[in-house]
Amino acid sequence: MSGKTVSALRAEGITKAYDGRTIIQDVSLHLEQGELVCLLGVSGAGKTTLFHSLSGLERPERGQVFLSGEEITGRPGRISYMLQRDLLLPHKKILDNVALPLVIQGEKPRLAREKARGYFRQFGLEGTQDKYPAQLSGGMRQRAALLRTFLGSRGVVLLDEPFSALDALTKREIHQWYMEMMDQLKLTTLFITHDIDEAILLSDRIYILSGHPGTITAEWPIQAPRPRGLSFSLSDEFLGYKRQILAQLGL
Repeated sequence: MSGKTVSALRAEGITKAYDGRTIIQDVSLHLEQGELVCLLGVSGAGKTTLFHSLSGLERPERGQVFLSGEEITGRPGRISYMLQRDLLLPHKKILDNVALPLVIQGEKPRLAREKARGYFRQFGLEGTQDKYPAQLSGGMRQRAALLRTFLGSRGVVLLDEPFSALDALTKREIHQWYMEMMDQLKLTTLFITHDIDEAILLSDRIYILSGHPGTITAEWPIQAPRPRGLSFSLSDEFLGYKRQILAQLGL
């Protein structure tokens, strides 16, 4: 329809069960172009199950997934999905690790390496191309994993707690860097976290997934302008968001 905005990612009525037990039920959400949206909830609410359905790794019993208006339900390879661990292959150099999604998509290895090489400076990875994962710090490994995720994406990425293993100072640095990368590369991100502070600091909106089976029980827009620094995390506005979210989660 003319004039109608098409969401970057939209899920409608997603229901998924394992062994006869429903894990998530009637989950609907949307991401607009350039948004960072957090999915927040207690363990066992079905966040990772939802990501498997959104990414096409598994087909839900009911519901549909749309990427820029195209239905992709149960079709893997359309949305990039980064797990909590970086999962870099230890026997491959960083350049080959990063280029892997392009090779899987059918690109010749030499061309895939050249395309990946062009992003190393932008991602703060210059000089690591010929190193192995064990030679990089945790923060640099996450940058490499995020570059690999970006190269395999069509503008929408799913991140499952990608920064949870980092120390507090490295995490703050990576947060700021990732927000800059999102703006530069026009990425849209759906982000799982258990960290309420992290969700409030990063998000345009927060979805609360809770219950058994899991369902969306609340949606919170975060109105504060970005970037949000340390001063925001100490503000009354921040604490107000946190109190409301804790109450919604029953904590």
